[in-house]
Amino acid sequence: MRHKGVVVLVNPNQIHPPIAPYALDVLTTALEAAGFEAHVLDLTFHADDWRQVLRTYFRGAGRPLLVGVTCRNTDTVYAFEQRPFVDRYKEVIDEIRRLTDSPVVTGGVGFSTMPFALVDYFGVDFGVKGPGEHILCELAEALHDGRPADGVPGLLVNHGRGKVVRVPPPVLSELRTAVTASLPFPTGREEGRAWQVETELPYTRRSGVPYKVDNLTYYRLGGLGSILTKNGCVYRCTQCVEPDAKGTRLTRRSVASVVDEIESLTGQGIYDLHTTDSEFNLSIAHSKQLLREIIRRKDGDASGSLHRLRLWVYCQPSPFDEELAELLAHAGCAGVNIGTDHVRSDMLDGWKVTKKGTRYYGFEDTARLVELSHRYGMLTMVEALLGMPGETRETMRECVDRLMDLDATVTGFSLGLRLFPYTDLAVSLARRCDGVRTLPGLQSNNATGPIILKPMEKCSGPIEYERQFMFDESGGFRLVCYFSPDLPESPETVNSPNGIWHESVDFLWSHIPESEYYRVMLPTLNGSSENDNNYADNPFLTSLKRKGYTGAFWAHWRDRENIMNGTGALEALAAEAAR
Repeated sequence: MRHKGVVVLVNPNQIHPPIAPYALDVLTTALEAAGFEAHVLDLTFHADDWRQVLRTYFRGAGRPLLVGVTCRNTDTVYAFEQRPFVDRYKEVIDEIRRLTDSPVVTGGVGFSTMPFALVDYFGVDFGVKGPGEHILCELAEALHDGRPADGVPGLLVNHGRGKVVRVPPPVLSELRTAVTASLPFPTGREEGRAWQVETELPYTRRSGVPYKVDNLTYYRLGGLGSILTKNGCVYRCTQCVEPDAKGTRLTRRSVASVVDEIESLTGQGIYDLHTTDSEFNLSIAHSKQLLREIIRRKDGDASGSLHRLRLWVYCQPSPFDEELAELLAHAGCAGVNIGTDHVRSDMLDGWKVTKKGTRYYGFEDTARLVELSHRYGMLTMVEALLGMPGETRETMRECVDRLMDLDATVTGFSLGLRLFPYTDLAVSLARRCDGVRTLPGLQSNNATGPIILKPMEKCSGPIEYERQFMFDESGGFRLVCYFSPDLPESPETVNSPNGIWHESVDFLWSHIPESEYYRVMLPTLNGSSENDNNYADNPFLTSLKRKGYTGAFWAHWRDRENIMNGTGALEALAAEAAR
């Protein structure tokens, strides 16, 4: 059957270790089901010749109906590096615009954190906030039919001269909340987004097919595949972008379609899969159903590829019970990454909360999860986020001591956080600044003066509001971060907009005994340690993947010295043989 036209999907991400652009498989599945042909131009492995890759394609192909560019991350989201990615994305988009007059649409989780500002910055025609499968297909249909795009629900349309408008989504009256109703302009904040998600189709995952995502190559060079079981997040953690970027309602995928997809990946030789849900154990009943289906299929086929599956899951400390731990282990889970963030109730209150503002776990839940995971033979990574409002030397010390006592496989401590426009913390800080004052704790490595944020109510529109978290007044990059001003820092650092919070980093390194460094990840300053736990272009991670190790990188953290020195070769050979 003749297709309706070609939609080109471009992945501009060139950070290593490489992570497969899962979103492009999702979009390809939806577009093909709607009668379009989807071509993927993946630039991840073309750092030196990406321009030639684009030129070769666009000069040899006919005019595409539409070009989509995914923006997975705006930057490293690492408070001590603050490295933007959107400048490289813009270079790619500018080159595409030179090569074709086809309309360009951008999307992705990173893009969705500040979509109006990025549509304007990139100079693209359209944008999609949140899951894109249905909106992208409707846009392609409109272009194919010659209909105006401003009739596509949920689409961001660039009218030029700093005016970007979002088409109202369907059943807007049902989506509006007290938060959205109070906003001076519609941004899509606090929406459920269930209507944007494809839930029934198994996403088509391919390897070695021209102009498609090559999942096996990503696995061989990056060590992990990915799987999505549900979309969105019902919690309202004050620093988290997920509810705004992905939606405030859980949209559960068909259990059969997810396990079909897992079987497809393991059948291609991709055995290590990490869950890309906001948290795997949200909607725990659905998670258990999925695990039971994996086990049922394994039991029904003794030689099936599911027997080689190794799952790596992200979980909140609660809900998590022994039944879930047992099911995870039987399904093939190798490790659990636990986003505990802190141990003190007074720190978690008002931070790790439900929509009603109530805290949904305590330290005892984290301890129970670690104990259950180890009992059932699964590795654990416990992550803490230090530096939120109210953090002091003593609260930091208690968090470190209690988490280290758990003896997780690895314990990771991050310090400071990147602020994004629509998180509750960023909204609150902007209102406190009120466009006239700075606040202690606001920081950017590139700040040349006090960081003064405007609340939405005082901005001319969403572009101005969003831009201030990424750019300064002159258009230069200024990624805004936050550190608790009560941390053990000198007044000069706390009161400096570009101060480096080195005393807090030094405290962490000095407080933890050197004999325990093998099982901990700590924040680092530039050049202070080779054991940086930032993912982007990390020397340990790139070495790990070159040597053939697979699975979550933290699973190999304890052995990193041997791996970096080349004495982990036998383990690498064993890992390769297991594949």
